[in-house]
Amino acid sequence: MDTRTRSHRPRRRHNPLRRRSDVVEAWMVVVVAVLLCVAAPLAGTAAGLFAHDRARTHAEEQRAERQPVRAVVAGRPASRPTVHGDRGHGYRAEVRWTEPGRQTRTAVANVPAGTRAGNTVTVWFDSRGRAVAPPPNDVAVWQHTVAVGLGVAGGTAALVLLARAVERRVALRHRLAEWERDWARTGPAWTRRRA
Repeated sequence: MDTRTRSHRPRRRHNPLRRRSDVVEAWMVVVVAVLLCVAAPLAGTAAGLFAHDRARTHAEEQRAERQPVRAVVAGRPASRPTVHGDRGHGYRAEVRWTEPGRQTRTAVANVPAGTRAGNTVTVWFDSRGRAVAPPPNDVAVWQHTVAVGLGVAGGTAALVLLARAVERRVALRHRLAEWERDWARTGPAWTRRRA
C-alpha cells in the first residue's frame, strides 16, 4: 500500500529541452486568450456605451428642433426613390397641411413607399420650415450602439490576432536561429569526419 501523499500543485521541473522561446510562446497564448476573452468585449462595451450616449443626445436634440406635421399627400409621389431616403421615407411628393390659426401650406417632402395621393402622412420640419427626416427613434439608437460595440470588439480581436500572427513569425525566426546556434555547438561532436 502506497502511503505517499500527492500534491495537486504542478511541480516545476527544469526541462533541458524547453527553451526560453517556448516559455515566451506559452505566455503569449495566455495573454492572447485574456485579450480576446476580456479586453475585446470590454472595449466593445465601452465604445457601445459611449456611442449610445452620443446617439441618444443627438436624437433628443433632433426631437427638440424638429416638429412633426400631419399632412395630406397632394401630388403623386415620385416614381423613383431619392438618394437620401431615410427609414422608408425615400419618395418625394407634395404635401399639404393647415396650421392652427393659419392658412394652408404646401411643401415637398419625403413620404413612405406605397403612399398615394390623398393619404395622410407624418412629415417632419426643422426650425427653418424645411422638410427633414424624422429624428432617430430608440430602436435606431440601439442599433447604432450595437453596431459600434460589435465593430470595436471585432476590430480589437482582429488586432490581437494580427499581433499574435506577427509575434509567432518573429518567435519562429528566433527559435530557428537558436536551434542553428545550438547545432553549431553540438553538431560537430555528433558528426565527426571519418578519415
